[in-house]
Amino acid sequence: MELKMPSMKKLYPILVLTLMSVSFCAKKPLNTDPIPTHKIITIESSYLQETRTITVWTPPEYETEGLTLPVMYMPDGGLKEDFPHIANTMASLIEKNQIPPMILVGIENTFRRRDLTGPTEIEKDKEIAPVVGGSENFRKFIQFELIPEINKTYRTSDLRGILGESAAGLFIMETFFLSPELFKYYIAFDPALWWNNHYLVRTAQEHLSTFPKKPITLWFAGSSATDISPYTNELAHTLDSLQVPLLRWNYSDEPNEKHSTIFRATKEKAIIWALNPSN
Repeated sequence: MELKMPSMKKLYPILVLTLMSVSFCAKKPLNTDPIPTHKIITIESSYLQETRTITVWTPPEYETEGLTLPVMYMPDGGLKEDFPHIANTMASLIEKNQIPPMILVGIENTFRRRDLTGPTEIEKDKEIAPVVGGSENFRKFIQFELIPEINKTYRTSDLRGILGESAAGLFIMETFFLSPELFKYYIAFDPALWWNNHYLVRTAQEHLSTFPKKPITLWFAGSSATDISPYTNELAHTLDSLQVPLLRWNYSDEPNEKHSTIFRATKEKAIIWALNPSN
């Protein structure tokens, strides 16, 4: 019996969806990191209609010196997600005086792809998860529920940042463009800028033309991932051509890194550069 192979025309949408899924996968820890001393708080979110678990790490200086500190927020921030290795990284950098002391606030996932994606007009995007496009409510949760709770519970300064990779990187870049005044520091590793036919890249100039006249820092990186690197490179060219006043930014092109390796490979230099204005 002759076996008929599907045509490339039929295979192409499947291949595209598979490629997007690989670089947009649910968080699966690849390393076992020591879990640092931390505190867990829960927030009943009216915006998300669910209970959210928050993990908080404070550096030793917070207790011993009574300092008021800036805060770094992090999606994918559960104990089984990226929280342990970023908390340990920050602890090491603080101990070496490479960054100032800072509080880390991790947001544990519930429906990751719902929270970290904006609306999309692309049908294939919608196949990534049963529900997508919830970034606006997730941002409202952070702005109006999480940040006030952290400010009430901890001694915090007005300086705050946000850090993440892949889908979280997409959310960070969307927040940078749509609500830039929410954070001082934006750090995005391999952001999934292909989302919604690379909408954020296509509209970057429009959003940057009305950017607030205040100091904001952006650090982002692109790996060799073929569905990401063209858009991170394009965005870097756009930023370079516009020269937005008071925006301090850096793009780290990482063609030797994969989507699965870029976060750990570049996290130290990203955090050091972003948190040291003299760089």
